[in-house]
Amino acid sequence: MRKLYRFVVVFMVVILAGCATRRLPELQPVAEVDLQRFMGDWYVLAAIPTRIEREAYNAVESYRLNSKGDIDTTFTFNKGGLDGPLKTYRPRGFVREGTGNAVWGMQFIWPIKADFRIIDLDRDYQTVIIGRQKRDYVWIMSRSPQVGEETWSRLLQVVADAGYDLDALRRVPHRTALTTRSDQP
Repeated sequence: MRKLYRFVVVFMVVILAGCATRRLPELQPVAEVDLQRFMGDWYVLAAIPTRIEREAYNAVESYRLNSKGDIDTTFTFNKGGLDGPLKTYRPRGFVREGTGNAVWGMQFIWPIKADFRIIDLDRDYQTVIIGRQKRDYVWIMSRSPQVGEETWSRLLQVVADAGYDLDALRRVPHRTALTTRSDQP
């Protein structure tokens, strides 16, 4: 009976160990984000997209700091093509204290706040990469709808070094002369 008991215990330990998920190393955010400089329009150049972004064209994420210190966000894109119907979403960002303004809880549906981390931000605030600890989604964004090849290569390397699958990355098509959308309601 003791042998059977030991066998069952060992079997259960092996099964549970096999079911354990691999813990990913901490996705490090940048040290500090000047929120005033960060606000404004960002063109989504590429993403491991959420369900709603899979057919996004001309995607622009616009951030505005509100009087409470939260971030009002407007995400607009054309669905299915460069001239497809315009879609608009308005999540709200909440900066997490003690993170140098680099980790946000992004709320699409109350009360859930999804983990968003600014993992790369160039010193001129012209390109940014936002990721998630789970490494399920990532966004490469720029102040303009296109970047040079050297910049693009550097951004891809950051995404790869952060542990993302580059094969899952979708490049977001943009019109070359896309107007800004920050003044849209």
